[in-house]
Amino acid sequence: MAADPTGDWMVADKVATIRVAQCNGAMWGVVAWEKTPGGRDLNNPDVANQSRPTLGMPILIDMKKKPGIDQWEGQVYNAKDGKSYQSTIKPVGADQLEIQGCVLGFLCGGETWTRVGPPIPSSPANSMAKASPKAGSSIKTTGLPGQPAPAPATTESTGQKTAPAGRKSTASGDVVGDICLLPDVARFSH
Repeated sequence: MAADPTGDWMVADKVATIRVAQCNGAMWGVVAWEKTPGGRDLNNPDVANQSRPTLGMPILIDMKKKPGIDQWEGQVYNAKDGKSYQSTIKPVGADQLEIQGCVLGFLCGGETWTRVGPPIPSSPANSMAKASPKAGSSIKTTGLPGQPAPAPATTESTGQKTAPAGRKSTASGDVVGDICLLPDVARFSH
């Protein structure tokens, strides 16, 4: 079985978690939790984006699977310097994700993220969605900021609650929800 890079990952310095999900055939990752809430993209070279919240901001951008290996290639956005870099992600076992990025093709660096949330089924917003949670799944739902959470569906045979694919929450509440529906991801992936 192929390694699954989807889910919530704690970055190496433990200041944020990144939610990775498949959106329209590519992997995307956004900031899903911040150690210090209320961050802004202050180092973005586009002045219009310097006031955007870092929570929900795309970090892994349009990562495409490399043929024959469990590795995805695309862009990584580094909010610390406001730049995007060519990058690869590669699951290492079930609980680690290696991120490698290069500037000008040769100045390379990376880090290893640690899994803090289970893999995420493909999004219902994703035209390529193939999976959905099974009845009785422990995945909970929340809405996007400013939207009410959808009511969980129930299965007729068991009456157990199910959740829309790709939605999950934590005990403290999930303000990011389905990353495929976030405007910065949706405009590129749909």
